[in-house]
Order: sequence, then structure tokens, then C-alpha cells
Amino acid sequence: MDLILWRHAEAQEKREDLPDLERALTKKGEKQAAKVGAWLDRELPHGTLVLCSPALRCEQTVRALDRKYQLREALQPGATAQDVLEAAGWPAASQPVLVVGHQPALGQVVAQLIRIEGGECTIRKGGAWWLRRRQEEGAEQLVVWAVQSPETA
Repeated sequence: MDLILWRHAEAQEKREDLPDLERALTKKGEKQAAKVGAWLDRELPHGTLVLCSPALRCEQTVRALDRKYQLREALQPGATAQDVLEAAGWPAASQPVLVVGHQPALGQVVAQLIRIEGGECTIRKGGAWWLRRRQEEGAEQLVVWAVQSPETA
């Protein structure tokens, strides 16, 4: 199974008069989403399931991919690594899954799966981590297939 984790691109700063779920991407964030979205569109297999947090900044990020996606309440800010893994159907999903969401949950998923001491990994705004679970010589392996930042997409 392939699990691709895409952190939303740069968004407006938190403000008391703006609900967190309504924070939009900045101009820089729009460019970040377009760059990584184009890379993902070239690389993602046909039939990839795309799941997205209901936060506006995540929806704006995933729209740069120009593929169908599903909103999942379980992926909203405050989600846990377990919420993300359950939403994605890890490790049993039959197709690749792309999750568009938030820190710290996405980074915690990476840390848990590749066993980073301390359980934390920072995913940059607009960045994507592609993890692949495979069988190699009779043993199960987890491979970091790709890490993409907006600056290098």
C-alpha cells in the first residue's frame, strides 16, 4: 500500500475573528499547492483515493491536484496519527491513498511508521511524504518512496 501525506500549503495566520477551518491559503500557499499538486498529478497512480481535511486551506491545496477527493471530518485540525491511519485504511487499503491534512498529525504518522525516536517529524507547509509498504524477499518493508517540498517540485 502507498500512503501519501500532503500537508496543506501556507495559510493565513490564526486570528480570533476567523474560525480556524476558514483560514485560506496565502498567495505563496497557492503557488506551493500548484507546484506539489503538479508533481503529484504526474506521479500518483490512477485510482489513488484522495482524502482531505474539511479545512478550507486543505481543500484549496487539494484542488491544485485537479482530481476527485473526499472530505473526512476525522482529518480536521486536532486529528491524531491514529485518526489519519484509520481514515486511510492503513495498512490494508487496496489502492494508494493520499491524505491532505495538518501538522502535527501527519508528521506523527511518518514518525510512527518509520520509527523516529520521540514520535515527531515536521512536514513543511505544502510538502508531501510518500510511504510505500511492500514485500521484499519474504519480509514486509516500509520505504520512504519520496519526499517533495514546494521548493523542489
